[in-house]
Amino acid sequence: MAEYKDHPSILIADIDCTTEGKPLCNAHGVKGYPTIKYGDPNALEDYKGGRTLSDLKKFASESLGPSCGPANLDLCDDDAKAELEALMALSDEDIASKISEGTKKMEDAEQTFKSEVEKLQAAYQQLMADKEAAVEEVNNSGLGMLKKVRAYRKSNPVEEKDEL
Repeated sequence: MAEYKDHPSILIADIDCTTEGKPLCNAHGVKGYPTIKYGDPNALEDYKGGRTLSDLKKFASESLGPSCGPANLDLCDDDAKAELEALMALSDEDIASKISEGTKKMEDAEQTFKSEVEKLQAAYQQLMADKEAAVEEVNNSGLGMLKKVRAYRKSNPVEEKDEL
């Protein structure tokens, strides 16, 4: 952080998501720690690269700084420019509606995920209980004694007698 302290277009910040920073972390989808995000403060992206100092320095020098957006159209390719121009033509109400719709979809996906994970957890617990009951039933049915008999017979073979 100190190395980039006075950089004109790179901000590196440390946020404590367990105290005063919690609302900011919630707003940007921080779910686990440590989390590294980068990009436009209004649309941060998850960093997925290496975590060593050299990895982070390389990423910062190559990837951080101004990016394609309404304030930097010159950094956009033709497709991104066309998309931005179409979005800039929308009314504030349309933009707010689309943001709200997208946010709702993400929240719904998160809720569905949590609900389905709870169902999976319940199914897992039932399967574990069923397995443990089956193992206990088999063990109580004499499996241990059968194994002892087999081991005994292997170490003390019975000679077969030929009868006439």
